[in-house]
Amino acid sequence: MAQAAIEYALENHPDADITVLHVVGEPSPMWGKAAGLALEDDVGKAATELAQPVFDRARELAAEHELDIDTEVRLGSPARAILNRAEDFDAVVIGSHGGSLTDRMLVGNIAQKVFRRSPVPVVVVR
Repeated sequence: MAQAAIEYALENHPDADITVLHVVGEPSPMWGKAAGLALEDDVGKAATELAQPVFDRARELAAEHELDIDTEVRLGSPARAILNRAEDFDAVVIGSHGGSLTDRMLVGNIAQKVFRRSPVPVVVVR
Protein backbone atom coordinates (compact mmCIF):
# COMPACT_ATOMS: atom_id res chain seq x y z
CA MET A 1 0.00 0.00 0.00
CA ALA A 2 2.69 2.46 0.98
CA GLN A 3 4.82 1.60 -2.04
CA ALA A 4 1.91 2.25 -4.39
CA ALA A 5 1.35 5.64 -2.75
CA ILE A 6 5.02 6.56 -3.03
CA GLU A 7 5.16 5.49 -6.68
CA TYR A 8 2.02 7.54 -7.42
CA ALA A 9 3.42 10.63 -5.71
CA LEU A 10 6.77 10.37 -7.50
CA GLU A 11 5.21 9.82 -10.92
CA ASN A 12 2.43 12.40 -10.64
CA HIS A 13 4.12 15.12 -8.59
CA PRO A 14 7.74 15.19 -9.79
CA ASP A 15 8.21 18.84 -8.77
CA ALA A 16 6.82 18.40 -5.26
CA ASP A 17 8.76 18.12 -2.03
CA ILE A 18 7.76 14.64 -0.89
CA THR A 19 7.86 13.47 2.72
CA VAL A 20 7.38 9.80 3.49
CA LEU A 21 5.74 9.50 6.90
CA HIS A 22 5.88 6.17 8.72
CA VAL A 23 3.74 5.82 11.83
CA VAL A 24 4.40 3.11 14.42
CA GLY A 25 2.46 2.26 17.51
CA GLU A 26 -1.22 1.39 17.05
CA PRO A 27 -2.82 -2.06 16.66
CA SER A 28 -2.45 -3.21 13.07
CA PRO A 29 -1.29 -6.26 11.12
CA MET A 30 2.17 -5.27 12.42
CA TRP A 31 0.91 -5.37 16.04
CA GLY A 32 3.68 -7.70 17.22
CA LYS A 33 6.43 -5.30 16.19
CA ALA A 34 4.57 -2.25 17.48
CA ALA A 35 3.86 -3.93 20.81
CA GLY A 36 7.55 -4.68 21.17
CA LEU A 37 8.30 -0.95 21.25
CA ALA A 38 6.93 -0.77 24.79
CA LEU A 39 9.86 -2.90 25.92
CA GLU A 40 12.52 -0.76 24.26
CA ASP A 41 14.73 1.64 26.22
CA ASP A 42 14.71 4.14 23.34
CA VAL A 43 11.29 3.96 21.70
CA GLY A 44 12.13 6.61 19.10
CA LYS A 45 15.24 4.77 17.96
CA ALA A 46 13.35 1.46 17.81
CA ALA A 47 10.56 3.06 15.74
CA THR A 48 13.13 4.51 13.35
CA GLU A 49 14.68 1.06 12.95
CA LEU A 50 11.25 -0.41 12.13
CA ALA A 51 10.70 2.30 9.52
CA GLN A 52 14.11 1.92 7.88
CA PRO A 53 13.12 -0.75 5.30
CA VAL A 54 10.20 1.41 4.18
CA PHE A 55 12.45 4.46 3.90
CA ASP A 56 15.14 2.50 2.06
CA ARG A 57 12.61 1.32 -0.53
CA ALA A 58 11.15 4.83 -0.84
CA ARG A 59 14.63 6.24 -1.49
CA GLU A 60 15.25 3.57 -4.14
CA LEU A 61 12.03 4.54 -5.91
CA ALA A 62 12.88 8.23 -5.66
CA ALA A 63 16.35 7.59 -7.10
CA GLU A 64 14.72 5.87 -10.09
CA HIS A 65 12.91 9.18 -10.71
CA GLU A 66 16.08 11.17 -9.94
CA LEU A 67 14.33 12.79 -6.99
CA ASP A 68 15.06 13.20 -3.30
CA ILE A 69 12.55 12.63 -0.52
CA ASP A 70 12.32 13.48 3.15
CA THR A 71 11.40 10.87 5.74
CA GLU A 72 9.77 11.15 9.13
CA VAL A 73 8.78 8.69 11.85
CA ARG A 74 5.87 9.29 14.21
CA LEU A 75 4.51 7.23 17.10
CA GLY A 76 0.81 6.73 17.80
CA SER A 77 -2.37 6.52 15.79
CA PRO A 78 -1.57 6.52 12.06
CA ALA A 79 -4.61 8.59 11.08
CA ARG A 80 -4.01 11.13 13.84
CA ALA A 81 -0.31 11.42 13.01
CA ILE A 82 -1.05 12.01 9.33
CA LEU A 83 -3.76 14.54 10.10
CA ASN A 84 -1.48 16.38 12.54
CA ARG A 85 1.04 16.90 9.71
CA ALA A 86 -1.41 17.41 6.82
CA GLU A 87 -1.62 21.20 7.10
CA ASP A 88 2.12 21.41 6.39
CA PHE A 89 1.59 20.01 2.87
CA ASP A 90 -0.40 20.78 -0.27
CA ALA A 91 -1.84 17.26 -0.38
CA VAL A 92 -1.71 13.84 1.24
CA VAL A 93 -1.11 10.70 -0.82
CA ILE A 94 -2.00 7.56 1.10
CA GLY A 95 -2.17 3.90 0.21
CA SER A 96 -5.20 1.77 1.03
CA HIS A 97 -6.12 -1.86 0.66
CA GLY A 98 -9.75 -1.04 1.36
CA GLY A 99 -9.92 -3.16 4.49
CA SER A 100 -12.51 -5.73 5.40
CA LEU A 101 -15.49 -4.90 7.59
CA THR A 102 -13.67 -6.54 10.50
CA ASP A 103 -10.57 -4.39 9.88
CA ARG A 104 -12.68 -1.22 9.87
CA MET A 105 -14.52 -2.20 13.04
CA LEU A 106 -11.47 -3.28 15.05
CA VAL A 107 -8.72 -1.04 13.76
CA GLY A 108 -10.49 1.54 11.60
CA ASN A 109 -9.73 2.40 8.04
CA ILE A 110 -6.84 4.86 8.18
CA ALA A 111 -7.29 6.16 4.64
CA GLN A 112 -10.99 6.75 5.25
CA LYS A 113 -10.32 8.72 8.45
CA VAL A 114 -7.66 10.83 6.74
CA PHE A 115 -9.87 11.42 3.68
CA ARG A 116 -12.81 12.58 5.81
CA ARG A 117 -10.87 14.86 8.16
CA SER A 118 -7.92 16.22 6.19
CA PRO A 119 -7.63 19.98 5.80
CA VAL A 120 -5.89 19.43 2.43
CA PRO A 121 -6.76 17.30 -0.61
CA VAL A 122 -6.20 13.55 -0.22
CA VAL A 123 -5.35 11.05 -2.93
CA VAL A 124 -6.05 7.43 -1.96
CA VAL A 125 -4.01 4.96 -4.00
CA ARG A 126 -5.09 1.31 -4.25
